Formats: sequence, C-alpha cells, structure tokens
Amino acid sequence: MAKERTDEDAAPVRLALVVSEFNYDVTMMMLERAREEAKFLGTPVTRELRVPGVYDMPLAVSTLFRREDVDAVVALGAVIEGETKHDEVVMGQAARKLLDLSVESGKPLGFGLTGPGESRLQAQDRIDRAAYAVQAAVKMARRLRTA
Repeated sequence: MAKERTDEDAAPVRLALVVSEFNYDVTMMMLERAREEAKFLGTPVTRELRVPGVYDMPLAVSTLFRREDVDAVVALGAVIEGETKHDEVVMGQAARKLLDLSVESGKPLGFGLTGPGESRLQAQDRIDRAAYAVQAAVKMARRLRTA
C-alpha cells in the first residue's frame, strides 16, 4: 500500500555542501556547479563548509548531519593521483566513512568526489559530477520521506 503524500513530502530538501580546498582550482568549480544545480532544482543550500581536504570531510559531514536544518549533504572534492598511493588511501578511507555516516544518520550523502588515480585534466573533465551528486542527494531525500 502506497503512503499518502503529505505537505512535508513536498517541502524543499535543505542541502548542505562540503567542499575540499585541496585542488582548489577544480573543487571551487565543482562548488559553483553544485550551487547551480541546487538552484535549478529549487533546493535551498542551508550550509556550505570548506574543509582542508577530502580526508577531513567525515567530521564535517557528521556535524552537518546532526543539524535540523539539513536534510542531505553533498561532498565535493577531487583526489588527484600523485607519486605515491596516497590518493588511494585518502579516497578509500573517506568514501567508506562517508557512507557509514549516511547510513547511521539516516540522511543522504551526495557523493561528489572524483578519483583516485585521476589526473588534473581528468578531474577538470569531471566537474559536472557535482551536479549529479546534488541530484542524487535530493532524489534520495525525497524518496526517503515517502518510505
């Protein structure tokens, strides 16, 4: 049996954006793209938080998930390959913890992180992943309201 739709279901999804300052030339374009997509979807961005790097995101996301004025969070960052396997460690650990936080909080996380193993040029080519992450977070928040 389908759940009856309420006014709360139709309320806009309140979004928070977390963006890595590392690889600023790429991530600030991702932030702008995410803002544009949220505006297009009629989704208010209630919070924006810049963090030093992708590895620092779980703490920021955890804090934002606890806020009552945040229904979903989008994480934005580019993990570009270096001379070592550091990019793989950073991305693997951050991605795992971000997923755990989403499940624990019951709030969606839009995964707008690119890498590991990408070049700067590849990261620039993937800036639109920010829009996809916003779309996914908003879609999940809306669907969870009717679950």
